Amino acid sequence: MNSNEYYLKIRNHYEKQWGNISETQCWDKGPVNELPQEFQVLVFKPNSTREMWTYATCGMSKIIDEHPFELHIFAPERNDSLVELLTVIAHYHRIGSSLGLGHTINFGRPWLPESKCEYGLISLPYLDGPSLEWLDTDDTKIRFLWLIPITKKEVEYKKKYGLDALEERFDNEMFNYLEPQRMSMV
Repeated sequence: MNSNEYYLKIRNHYEKQWGNISETQCWDKGPVNELPQEFQVLVFKPNSTREMWTYATCGMSKIIDEHPFELHIFAPERNDSLVELLTVIAHYHRIGSSLGLGHTINFGRPWLPESKCEYGLISLPYLDGPSLEWLDTDDTKIRFLWLIPITKKEVEYKKKYGLDALEERFDNEMFNYLEPQRMSMV
């Protein structure tokens, strides 16, 4: 499989899971030339089964990666600053330090305007389950993970008590992952 086929499989996997066709966006500022040439962010509009906007990397991984994975993030309304955010995170993963399940990322700014969530947690795709989480191709197995916006207090809680404890708090507190102005759950 060549790289074009690889990225087409990623895009088709998302579209099959979320039931609509994506729009392609690319961030053209900064050192984006250091990302895979095919890298893009896919934007999914709300539809009859999903009431949120979804932004997803396509090409954060390469077919040659030992543990390839892609990220997605949700938003209550369209906000193309999330294209920049996912591009910067993909660049950090490819050029800086490898990311993975359970890692937290400092966004350096609020997730959305006026949000207290300035960090992201790389988590399992709980809303979509294993059918989204894994894509087996002939050449590799690609993992799809959820980037959940969280607060600094939640990052500190995770560091102190662990990922499972933080996610348990989210479950117990009726965590609203789409509310930009939500208060910390800890």
